[in-house]
Amino acid sequence: MDREQLMQEAVNIREKAYVPYSQFPVGAALVTKSGKLYTGCNIENSAYSVTCCAERVAIFKAISEGETEFKEMAVAANTERPVPPCGACRQVMSEFFSSKMEIHLTNLQGSAKTFTTDELLPFSFQPDDLNKSGS
Repeated sequence: MDREQLMQEAVNIREKAYVPYSQFPVGAALVTKSGKLYTGCNIENSAYSVTCCAERVAIFKAISEGETEFKEMAVAANTERPVPPCGACRQVMSEFFSSKMEIHLTNLQGSAKTFTTDELLPFSFQPDDLNKSGS
């Protein structure tokens, strides 16, 4: 699957978003190294803190199916600039994606930017930071 197809998958899945409060549908498409595609859309809740973003839905679907190696991701929304992931999604990306994995951000007008995981969240909190040496 090429970059353009991946971004189109992200655009398409946003139609399934559950966004009665923000009216801001977001779609994400994730390709694993094995070639499988996982998509996600944002799912809101009236208690905003339990809302789940499209990026995390796609990542968690893949993880729950046993996938742990990822190739690239695309995220799409109707924004002026290519849609940036929120901080929570960036942290989840840094947990599961390699530091050099590409994340393609786009909008409905076709504007796109590509970043690596490290570029989206430099100096992120990592599992090694939980090292309990000295305790």
